[in-house]
Amino acid sequence: MQKLEEEFLASGGEWKRTILKDWFTIKTSVSVDKGNIELSNNSNGNDYEFIGRTSINNGIQGYVKHLGFEPNNGNTFSVIQVGENIAQFRKHKWYGSQNLFLLTPKFDWIISHYKYIIACINSGLKIFDKNYSSYPTMNTLNNLVIFLPIRNEQPDISYMHHFISELQAERLQELQGYLKVTGLSNYTLTDEELHLIDRFDSIEWMSFDITNVFNVNNTHSILSSWITPNSGGIPYVTAGESNNSISTYIDYDISQIEKGNSIMIGGKTLVITYQESDYFSNDSHNLALYAKDEQGKLKDNQFFMISSLYKSLKPRYSWGDSISKKKIQLDTFDLPVKNGLIDYEFMSKWIQIIKKLVIADVVKYADRELSAYQSVIV
Repeated sequence: MQKLEEEFLASGGEWKRTILKDWFTIKTSVSVDKGNIELSNNSNGNDYEFIGRTSINNGIQGYVKHLGFEPNNGNTFSVIQVGENIAQFRKHKWYGSQNLFLLTPKFDWIISHYKYIIACINSGLKIFDKNYSSYPTMNTLNNLVIFLPIRNEQPDISYMHHFISELQAERLQELQGYLKVTGLSNYTLTDEELHLIDRFDSIEWMSFDITNVFNVNNTHSILSSWITPNSGGIPYVTAGESNNSISTYIDYDISQIEKGNSIMIGGKTLVITYQESDYFSNDSHNLALYAKDEQGKLKDNQFFMISSLYKSLKPRYSWGDSISKKKIQLDTFDLPVKNGLIDYEFMSKWIQIIKKLVIADVVKYADRELSAYQSVIV
């Protein structure tokens, strides 16, 4: 990577200050209320992507039929205005929820080098706050400063291409090394695990009061205006969906800390995460759940219970009718049981199966992509 940089500068390249409207036509995407449409989980070839204000799954929240007006074109970019201020590339035609910008490239090279451009835009968007206190407007987005590699008065497309290629190769090599060191590269399911999958439909389930399984507390409330980002090593956790809800790492009053090895529910967003370490919380609406049973405190078992909690609670709550410590006293969720008791052994083994299935795709992807890169440079 350093050699690439040196060659770029030696050949007369420079980083130039540009603004977003130099490269894009920017409009507001037509707003669609998610609650008023029917979403499907899979595209059947005729559906359109429905994009929400989230970084998860590249913003895709499902698929919809034609909504009676033309969708946004593919090969465009979206920018989230409120919340997670990030840019995302849209290969296919799409509809969007509220507070999304539509960016249409003025030049074809932007589409083929969208990964680099996304990084540049997101770097520029860091001037805005993630916690709704500041956000881009049409004017500020049009004039958002991004720095691009320029050579001979033109964007250096070759540099962008090689930068992304080398960066991907570096990360893939790091990933391969990590998987081998941790033993995760072994993703073959055992006979016992295959048998467990076969008998999944025969597993007995029972409904439990959430407060019988967990002690539930409201977290402390530490506003973003009170902290200094990156001032320490303790996670500052919000109700956001990205990065396991960790916004930054801070140093703060230790008496306001929440205990780790617990589950946190975003009080307004219903984002549910496992927090391994002690952490600070941004809002007292957030709930901290502490497993009562020692087996329930094991990380993998908490992962399992998070899925069950989300499936149970998601249909019941919304932004306008959010969860609370009082309301959760009446809520239940389903767990596997054996002889009338929570089957923690099954939960742990099932999570191990899920890990292997996910890692299998990761390992195969890393091997395939790195092999393709090496075949090009040989």
